[in-house]
Amino acid sequence: MSTQVPALLHGLVDDAAVFPPGSAALHDALAAHRQHRAAWYADLVGPLLIPASDVAAGALSGLVDPGEGLVVGVIGDTGIGNLPFALSFLAPDGVTARQVEVAVAKRGEDPLPGIAELLRLTDALPGVETVYAELPLTFGLMGALDALVAARADGVPIAAKFRTGGLAAELFPTPTELATVICACRDRGLPFKLTAGLHQAIRHLDPETGFTHHGYANVLAATLAAAADGDGVRSVAELLTVVDPRPLVERATARLDRPRPLWVGFGSCSILEPLTDLIRLGLVNGGYDA
Repeated sequence: MSTQVPALLHGLVDDAAVFPPGSAALHDALAAHRQHRAAWYADLVGPLLIPASDVAAGALSGLVDPGEGLVVGVIGDTGIGNLPFALSFLAPDGVTARQVEVAVAKRGEDPLPGIAELLRLTDALPGVETVYAELPLTFGLMGALDALVAARADGVPIAAKFRTGGLAAELFPTPTELATVICACRDRGLPFKLTAGLHQAIRHLDPETGFTHHGYANVLAATLAAAADGDGVRSVAELLTVVDPRPLVERATARLDRPRPLWVGFGSCSILEPLTDLIRLGLVNGGYDA
């Protein structure tokens, strides 16, 4: 049993091993995920994320023992309307979809029609704990957040998801943009998930791409500042720019024994990379129980 992963970090990192840049084969990703779930750091790890296209193609068949109780997250790469069809392939293999994640609009598009389409399908996603609507950080964002809040008030288990990186510079939000999103979710009591570019704890420049990546320790400190301390956009944005880990660690250490507010976590194609950083920062006590 893991005693080294504090409550603040439980479920922080979803296992996105099959997605770029890792792009692991599904059978290899499954084997590694089973090891992660049995390891001392298991409390850090969320579900294995699998594209809906793979699920609908029967890629899990023959790779999963129905008795093992595999829990996954399904990423809607085939679009909103195809999600129920993909999920229908899971039950025969004894697999449960804890969450479904799908983009509701491209950059510059109005996200409200996509949200409406997704909401019409939620009854056709049995057993799913949370549906994440991925929103572009452009036109119509605040109205989209309000729509999600209204749906949650009606009992729909929906939350927001935002992209924090990718293969183009415009996919990396500025600190002010990300701080605005965090504070907007705080003001609405809306949980959110992040994806892409968050493999390392501290904000840094990737020498291969030239892109500056957000650090997940920065995001954690920024979310704590917003959700727990009520800080405004400027203060939250400043924490997202910090490259000295000490103030980030100090803020996190003060709340290690409490659940993480608002920020559900992020997907990473590597589990060990963020784990290693957490150990180096002293936020996780690496090792095994005696």
